[in-house]
Order: sequence, then structure tokens, then C-alpha cells
Amino acid sequence: MQKLRIDSYDKSLVSMQSMTSSSSSRTLWQDAWRRFRRDRMAVVGTFILVAIAGCVVFGPWVYRTPIDAIDFGRSMQGPSWVHFFGTNDMGQDVLARILSGGRISLTVGVTAMVVAVLLGTLVGAIAGFCGGFIDTLLMRVTDVFLALPQLPLLLLVMYLFQDSVKAIAGSKIGVFLLIVVVIGSLNWMSLARLVRAEFLTLRSMEFVMAARSLGASPWRIVTVHLLPNVLGTITVAATLAVGTAIITESTLSFLGLGFPPDVPTWGRMLYDARNYLETAPHMAIFPGAAIFLTVLSINFIGDGLRDAIDPKR
Repeated sequence: MQKLRIDSYDKSLVSMQSMTSSSSSRTLWQDAWRRFRRDRMAVVGTFILVAIAGCVVFGPWVYRTPIDAIDFGRSMQGPSWVHFFGTNDMGQDVLARILSGGRISLTVGVTAMVVAVLLGTLVGAIAGFCGGFIDTLLMRVTDVFLALPQLPLLLLVMYLFQDSVKAIAGSKIGVFLLIVVVIGSLNWMSLARLVRAEFLTLRSMEFVMAARSLGASPWRIVTVHLLPNVLGTITVAATLAVGTAIITESTLSFLGLGFPPDVPTWGRMLYDARNYLETAPHMAIFPGAAIFLTVLSINFIGDGLRDAIDPKR
């Protein structure tokens, strides 16, 4: 009987040691991925976003209905087996325009996010690492941008520079570049504050002081020791910035200051459907649902990443 107890104790001890060794062998990113998979809403959001991205990327190759084919005899028809999402006021297929416009809307969101992340990370890293007068100056500039009313300023900039950019780079490319730069340059402030706070905390830690004592250059300290420890915060902020950029572009297009009428972005489709909400509600329901599902899934993913990468866990 005593031998059985000793054997069971040895087995439990071995199992505990194996669990400890397996958990210690996992990296922080593996632990974050394990926690992310346990978040059901984040997983659902990932599946929805992947499905939407797959549809807008490969959909126009499968669903080959032209987006500019005009048929006034079928204008404002509801969903049917011929036109699954119905037609607009000019008889154009709504599904084909949603698939084509989704490429532009998602591209604007991702590209504007890259601009915002680069600006926010650069400003926050310089302010947090240098401190002193540079930190104060950059944070006051950040406060000025935060105090500006973003939507009126965005509309003003688009109104003033839209024609000039079109003349230089062409209609579609010029509007695309202007929208990306304006949205990205007005959404970096929150990330800059987050990165600055992380840098202020990390620069006084022992591993940074050890790197300085060993003669590491400031560039190496920032890129090798500080910036990798802030990637979690940057990843979460970047994920949420995509949804913000998509909504902003949709707002601009809905107000008539976005892409031209021949570019069927989701916001532009809502703008075109504003006068037919009672007679043809499907013209607004389907592009609105695409915006809603995309932004909602991105927010779910951002919340899941925030919980998974949280250092307190």
C-alpha cells in the first residue's frame, strides 16, 4: 500500500515537472496565441474578416458581372437569382460593386493604418527615449492635434487639396493618396502617447541600463531592446486603426468628398443610396452591412489581441 502511494506521488511529480518544462519552453508569442485562440469572439472576428477579405480579393474573379454595366430596365430591383444583392438606380449589380469596392475600402484602411502607426511610433519613441525638452515639445504638438476637431478638419483638407492632387496624380490615384495621408496623419496621436508611456517605463529597467553600460548605441537600444517590447501595444493599436480608417473613408465618401462616382467604395455606395432608402433599401443595407461586419470583426480581433498580449497576464 505504501509502495503504491510512493509510485503515485512519483508519477504526479513527473507530470508536474513535464507541465512546468513545457510551459517554460513556450515563448511569449506562443502564450499569446494560445490565449487568443481561447477568446471565442476574437476567433469569430478572425473568421469573418478572413471571409470578407477572401471575397473582395477573389470574388470579382469568380463573380464576373461588370460593375459598370448599365441596364435601366432592371434599375432598383431587389435581390434575385440574377442579381443576388439587387441593382442600383442605374441597373448596376450591387454585389459586383460591393466586391470591387471592398478592395479599395480595405486597402485604404490598411494603408492609412500603416501611416498612422509609423507616425505614432516615431513620435512616441523619440519622446519617450529622449525625454526632457524634446518630450515636452512632441507631447504639446500631440495635444494640439488631439484638440483639433478631426472631422471638420478632414473635410476642409479634402475640399482644399482634392483638385490639386487630382491634377498632379490623376483622379483615382490622387484621391487615394490624399485620403490615406489625411486619415493617417490625423490618427497617430493615441498610439504616440501609448508608445511614449511604454518607453518611459522600459528605459529605466535593468536590461536597458546594462545595454548602456556595455556601450550600446541609442539606435541599438531603441531597435533591439525597447521597440520589441512595445510590439504588443503597437499591434493592438494598428488593428483598431484599420477599422477607424475604413469608417473615416466611408464618411468622406458618404459626404461626397471621397472617391469619384465611378469608384464604388462602400461609403460611396451609401452616398448613392441616400435618396432611395424607402424605394430600394437594399442599396444601403448591403454596403452598410459590409462596413458593419468588417469593423466589428476588426474590433473583436483588437480586443482579443489586447487581452492576449497584456503583460499582466
